[in-house]
Amino acid sequence: MSGGAVRGGRRPEYGSDLIVDVLGSLGIEYAALNPGATFRGIHDSIVNYGGNTRPELLQCCHEEVAVALAHGYAKAAGKPMAAILHNVVGLQHASMAIFNAWCDRAPMLVMGGTGPMAVEQRRPWIDWIHTALVQGQAVRDFVKWDDQPASLASIPEAIIRGYRIAMTEPKGPVYLCFDAALQEMPLSEDVPVPEVARYAPPAPIAADAAALDEAAGLLRDAERPVIIAEYLGRAPAAVDALVGLAELLAAPVIDLYGHGRFNFPNTHPLDLTGAEKELLAAADVVLALDVVDLYGALARADRLTRRSEPVLPESAKVIHITMADVAIRSWVTAYQRLAPVDVPILADTAAALPVLMARLRTLGVDGEAAGRRPRAERLRARHEALRREARTACEESWNDRPIAPARLASEVWDVLRGEDWVLVNGTLDGWARSLWEWVHPHQYLGNSGGAGLGYGAGASIGAALAHRGTGRVCVDLQPDGDLLYTPSAIWTAAHHRIPVLFVVCNNRTYYNDENHQALVARARGRPVENRVVGIRIEDPPVDFAAMARAFGAYGVGPVEDPEQIAPALGGAMRAVKEGGRPAVVDVVIDR
Repeated sequence: MSGGAVRGGRRPEYGSDLIVDVLGSLGIEYAALNPGATFRGIHDSIVNYGGNTRPELLQCCHEEVAVALAHGYAKAAGKPMAAILHNVVGLQHASMAIFNAWCDRAPMLVMGGTGPMAVEQRRPWIDWIHTALVQGQAVRDFVKWDDQPASLASIPEAIIRGYRIAMTEPKGPVYLCFDAALQEMPLSEDVPVPEVARYAPPAPIAADAAALDEAAGLLRDAERPVIIAEYLGRAPAAVDALVGLAELLAAPVIDLYGHGRFNFPNTHPLDLTGAEKELLAAADVVLALDVVDLYGALARADRLTRRSEPVLPESAKVIHITMADVAIRSWVTAYQRLAPVDVPILADTAAALPVLMARLRTLGVDGEAAGRRPRAERLRARHEALRREARTACEESWNDRPIAPARLASEVWDVLRGEDWVLVNGTLDGWARSLWEWVHPHQYLGNSGGAGLGYGAGASIGAALAHRGTGRVCVDLQPDGDLLYTPSAIWTAAHHRIPVLFVVCNNRTYYNDENHQALVARARGRPVENRVVGIRIEDPPVDFAAMARAFGAYGVGPVEDPEQIAPALGGAMRAVKEGGRPAVVDVVIDR
């Protein structure tokens, strides 16, 4: 594809037209933005040159929503979209959401405008306070790469390289900044857009053969192996490979879904998520797969003292297959505490697991062998017991007021059962996994990655955008405090007719901090009842249903009677499925 005749026979006339052509050649379908003058050239080119297609604009009322939307879209679609930010102010507004995407390994093209860099072209005051040297410095510590092309001819390479870097494992956001003057500069000659297929991301990194042989030997001889997985599920094929590996070894799997992805079906008899303490305390070999905080996964922490101690026996061997070692920055310690590993393997788990399984079969490993079959049966029994315990706990709290989180999770499952559904955000403290049937990798997309509030609503809309038109019901079990950071995301969903079911899990508090304040007060012998000061969201209580209606969405609630949950969810589901609208159900739950 070249710089000429790429948009319905029209030739690009300005630098920003060229930017849109390159985005189109890369298949970028959407660009989320809150409008700003420093990218007015790009904005005009998307709408008037590109016809608002490839990319199509998604209008947001805050930059954090725009980036969170791109974050959720990337996880659901498996490919990036763009988020466009207005100079230094938009970039700073969006910085938390970019950090979330960095921690969560979500690819996206974050684009911005700046300047003009030439001082003689700047307007007094406003252009000066909104121009930085260089703008990418503000986020350089939590993006994979940033660039600010200095000429029209360098634009295609900057964007194509950014896309390639974002999509190379471990994936993540990149930042591309465009001088406002460069965007608006007329093209005096054609600037070719290269054939982007020749600049594709590299093939996945394979594991070292000798290291895989060593790992296979340890796993073959293990009597109490345990598998733990966190980000493996970002590649759906890796989930199938993990199921095959677990069955081959008759090994239990602990899914660290809370901070990662869907890694293992919760209906599988080797899913022992929830029994990690007992399993790890007895393990002789641990196979860790894409675990970011390996030390934390193998330790027990005290919330008051903040100290932790290992739960794994000192004699146990640890194998870790991960790409995390090539995704380290020194500004923030997201690389976590250093954990001892006996067989460290730098590789993409999606590429490594099939080869590891082949090695094990070569060594004669068979999940049906007499020595492994009894272990598999014991694990099946423990798995079934965990599921029963969750159902029993739910039944015991069924009539509680305020509404028990377990009952709310169960009621949502009742309306989703039989649907093709996606849990785009939230788990109601794990009850959604304990009570629902998670079978396919697309059914759960994980959390924010960086634990930055404001993620949920925007990311849910982005995921629903990726699934729009598929018939899948996208559900967000949305914490109330998180939603208050970015409530205008609901307007974006209503404006663009993106159907999402938001179930607001409204405990009217920032409960995590309430727990911390209670811990500190008890330890210091001070009034525990004061833990709520500066934390509760109840005077006045927020009416999320009214807020949803104000933004043009369907809204019902607050639901405080447990018997009214089902009717409320039923009406919301009709709005989502039949009306193609976002719907908000505000449910007041126990803390």
